[in-house]
Amino acid sequence: MTEWLLNALATGGVPILAVITCLSCLAMPVPASLMMLGAGALAVSGDLSLPGAMAGAFLGAVLGDQLGYRIGHAGGRWLDNRLRDGTKPALAFTRAQAMLRKRGAGAVFLSRWLLSPLGPYVNFAAGSARLPWPRFTLWAAAGEVIWVATYVSLGYFFATRITMLAQISQALVGLLAAVAVMVVAGLWLRQALRRARRAGDRDASTS
Repeated sequence: MTEWLLNALATGGVPILAVITCLSCLAMPVPASLMMLGAGALAVSGDLSLPGAMAGAFLGAVLGDQLGYRIGHAGGRWLDNRLRDGTKPALAFTRAQAMLRKRGAGAVFLSRWLLSPLGPYVNFAAGSARLPWPRFTLWAAAGEVIWVATYVSLGYFFATRITMLAQISQALVGLLAAVAVMVVAGLWLRQALRRARRAGDRDASTS
């Protein structure tokens, strides 16, 4: 699936990235962080615009956060009843509720990037707990800026370094080849001079 999504990113561009980050904020099992790394790498090759990739990922994440908040706001009681079965999503939702009670809007901010696996469940919990929408939106957007900028920039940075290393390695290969040719030529010249000197010594001894 991951390989297919990366191929889709290369062909579909920023809209695909926006859809992926949106779905990830709704607890869908999609590799959003990996896709943002890939988007940064594609920006190095010119297949994507770096600002466009960041903007698309950010807008998709913000939309996903808003949808998650609205789902929690409208179906909080259903979520409470549904996510009580001891599964991983249920445990994540319980942790998100506890974190939200303890930290308030700070939980929204931290769960965008530092504790990102809890992010979707904090969205649901924030809506269910009726956290004021302006506070939720402000802190969610601030956290998404860090999340998106970090992963897209890392993809761009490492892809740039890989390109630089490839260029350096090519230059080193060329340099080593030139040195090898010089060494071989030097050895050949040395042997030729020795043979010429020996031939000269033999001629001198016979005369």
